[in-house]
Amino acid sequence: MIRVLHKVHSLEAGGIQSFIMNVYRNIDRSKIQFDFLVSEINVPGGYDDEILYLGGRIYEIPNRRQGVLNTYRKLNAFFKEHPNYKIIHAHLSSLTDVSSLRVAKRHRVPVRIVHSHNIMEGGSKLHKYLHQLNQYSIQSYATDYFSCSDLAGKWMYPNNIYHNHKFHVVNNGIDTEKFIFNESVRKSVREELNILDKYVVGHIGRFHPQKNHDFLIDIFKELHDQQEDAVLLLVGDGDLRPKIQEKVSDLGLNENVIFTGVRCDIPQLLQAMDVFVFPSVYEGLGIALIEAQASGLNCFTSNKVVPADVNITNLVKFMDLSKSAKQWAKEILLTKNDKRKMTKEDIEKAGYDIHQVTKNLQKWYELKALIAPNRERNEDIVKDDFS
Repeated sequence: MIRVLHKVHSLEAGGIQSFIMNVYRNIDRSKIQFDFLVSEINVPGGYDDEILYLGGRIYEIPNRRQGVLNTYRKLNAFFKEHPNYKIIHAHLSSLTDVSSLRVAKRHRVPVRIVHSHNIMEGGSKLHKYLHQLNQYSIQSYATDYFSCSDLAGKWMYPNNIYHNHKFHVVNNGIDTEKFIFNESVRKSVREELNILDKYVVGHIGRFHPQKNHDFLIDIFKELHDQQEDAVLLLVGDGDLRPKIQEKVSDLGLNENVIFTGVRCDIPQLLQAMDVFVFPSVYEGLGIALIEAQASGLNCFTSNKVVPADVNITNLVKFMDLSKSAKQWAKEILLTKNDKRKMTKEDIEKAGYDIHQVTKNLQKWYELKALIAPNRERNEDIVKDDFS
């Protein structure tokens, strides 16, 4: 059996984690198993329990905020104790921290994948400097390059990798069958949430500056002023949730905004919505937009900072973030009477069916593991300044 080590920041519900878990649930686990190297475990609403149930292992490594030297020491200790990994798959939003790949190389892990999941990221000047610096050095640590979209590859990797097509776009696949619109499911969820006769504006995303909830609330306020029966369904959780709840209260919208928290029934919740609004500041792709299209929803998202690749059904309308909340609301309401569309074939043709994505990735893992050289148990390899 091949055990693939996935490096992620945490196992909380999010776009990167959703992609990995979609693959994990569908891969042949008698041949491929996933293990996880994370900075935070047992996060509320995370995937820890499911991973353990599926046969995976979870290892905790401190992040760089807890000390760079400490991180390197722990990584060295980890790879010393686990010499049998042939593949490490690092999922990154930027190249600020590539320590797992650096140490994996030092310990002769033969296949070292870096996977880009973003097209930009906020942060300090130091954060941006480290990203740019590591663009020059990433080829010294990684052996293979993935991205969730062409733009994500262009932003993450140096020009010679991007222009010479040395990276692979791996689509964020979904199980299309689960998202097919079903009127009885829609009715059941709307009854549960007490929104049976409402116009439901939906959003799925963690409460983080990237997702732009502050502007989303402004949009909904303008929309609600014009459509009194409108409600906003916010699915997800995060550090900014209390701040957004306070803003909702200040605007007098407590009865019109529903905070569901993290939910495991995303396909069903999408059935209950009438439109999907996603005004992110940046996105590598936006898997939530793929899922919303799969359920036949009109989608409104940010122009230029969300890749055009995400529009695979012609249901996505891109709008400039420079436009006012009132303009967004006006455009959204123009689609109020549109009929739901069946999009399963469009999504499968575009290559976003999880079964095909998983099949291709499994073949790739198997081939790489087959041709990868055996790692040597040579103690000289692991001696360095951080031991």
